[in-house]
Formats: sequence, structure tokens, C-alpha cells
Amino acid sequence: MTVIYDKVALIGLGLIASSMALAMKRAGLARQITGYARTPDTRATARALDLCDVCDSAAEAVHDADLVVLCVPVGAMAAVMADIGPAMKPGATLSDVGSVKKAVIEAVSPFVPDDVHFVPAHPLAGTEHSGPRAGFAELYDNRWCIVVPPEGADRNAVNRLIDLWRGMGANVDEMDADHHDLVLAVTSHTPHLIAYTMVGVADDLSRVTDSEVIKYSAAGFRDFTRIAASDPTMWRDVFLSNKEATLEILGRFTEELFALQRAIRTEDGDHLHAYFTRTRAIRRGIVEAGQDTDAPDFGRSHKVR
Repeated sequence: MTVIYDKVALIGLGLIASSMALAMKRAGLARQITGYARTPDTRATARALDLCDVCDSAAEAVHDADLVVLCVPVGAMAAVMADIGPAMKPGATLSDVGSVKKAVIEAVSPFVPDDVHFVPAHPLAGTEHSGPRAGFAELYDNRWCIVVPPEGADRNAVNRLIDLWRGMGANVDEMDADHHDLVLAVTSHTPHLIAYTMVGVADDLSRVTDSEVIKYSAAGFRDFTRIAASDPTMWRDVFLSNKEATLEILGRFTEELFALQRAIRTEDGDHLHAYFTRTRAIRRGIVEAGQDTDAPDFGRSHKVR
């Protein structure tokens, strides 16, 4: 693979950024990778892992960078951009990895210099683990990254970023911000909220049953707890930033749930069987698309990386 950027700066050094650094190194996509994290402990860990050239300020990390990627929670992006904007070089590209796009564009755009190309993106990959030690180069292999160019975005900058993500192993698609946020409300945000809710209900019940819910948890509940173990700061920001789309999908979910409640109450087995047959086909399609295996527990290994 050829070098795509001379210098890439990663602001935030958690799972996504550390995996990007390792994937770029694997494919030789950047001559230099710098990084910055807010806490000294995270910076020390990244240095110990030799993840990238770790800097002690965000402005230092982005100096002379051809690509800057915001890998911080959505709620922190505006403040970070206000800090680094003056330090970015003319002609550089700014991107991000946020799970919400419309709110990120609205928050970050006022601080993007006129001579910097802003190309938001969202890699649809992750695990329940966080921090620089959680990263691994294969995270993006055969996963999707959605690129969301704002109106009037420089096409050369967009194509160059797409080449980077493909070089890191990802499949790439383009969407506008509103459509992205609605799609992700269905495929990611609402399922996470449901998982948090189910685990919260089980936690309340476990207090009454002497923790039997945890002791005797079956695979379905274990899968919920894996999702619910995700970073709470990130998901708080996601739900607050994608409020409209999430509430729309939650409304539809509630209607479906009421219909299932009615079918169970009235012993309408035909409705339940038809519903479960239709939803089973969705799972089969995900496996056939190569986005998971047919193994239980979401095809995840229980090994902590």
C-alpha cells in the first residue's frame, strides 16, 4: 500500500484511535502518526505501547499534520476543535469518528479554518473495551466506514480519506448527515439503549433474587451486558446528540413491543411465529454480508485484547 498522508494526528487515544494507528502502521499508510490524549495516564500508556508519537498538547500533535482525526466523545469535539483550529496547517483535512454526524458538523464547523477541508466519518466497528490497550489492527477489516461530506466538500480530500479507510481494511459508503443519523439510530443507538434498559431491569431484579439473574444468565442476557459495558460518556453524548432520530425509532419499537405483548396475551402463535421468522432473516442477511459469524455472542471472542 502506498503512503496516503505524510502526517496523521489522532486527538484522543482510545480503542478507535489506537486501532487506526495500528491499522495505518500495518499498511504503511502514513509516514508519521502523532497523538494526544487528555489524561497523562492515557498518554503514558500510549507511549509504553509505542502506539504513535505522543504529544503533550493537542496543538502540538496537529502541527503540520495533513490529516487530523477527532477521536473524542461527541460532546467534547467543539472544545477540542476550538483549541486546535488555529494550529492546523492550510490545506489539511479534518475528520472525526463520531457516531452522530449532524450534531458533530454543527458543533465543529464554526471552528474549522476556511483553508481546512472538513470530511466527517464514522467507522462502524468497536468492542466493549476502551483505552489504548484495547486497540488492534484488524478492527476495521471488512467493516463499514460511512463518510459524510458536507455540501461543497473538496472531492480530492474526500477521496483521499476514503482511500485511507479502505487501506485500513474497511468498506466505505457515503451518506448525508440526516440519513446517517437515522440509519444509526436503528442499527446502533436504539439497540444500545434497549440493552442498557434490560441490564438495568435485571440489576433491579437481582437485588430481590440474591443475584440469581447474574448467576444463571443465559446467552441472550450476556450479549446485552456486552453492549451495556460500552463507554458511558460516549453513549451519553450519542443519545443527547441524536435525540430526534433515537426518539423516532424508540416510538416505533414501542409500537412493535405492544403488538408482541398483545400476541402473547391473546396466545396468537401465528403472529409470533411469523414475526420471529421475518426477524430471523435479518440475522441471516448480516451473516451472509460478512458482518458477523453464525456463532453465538455476536460472533465475539471472549478473549480480552
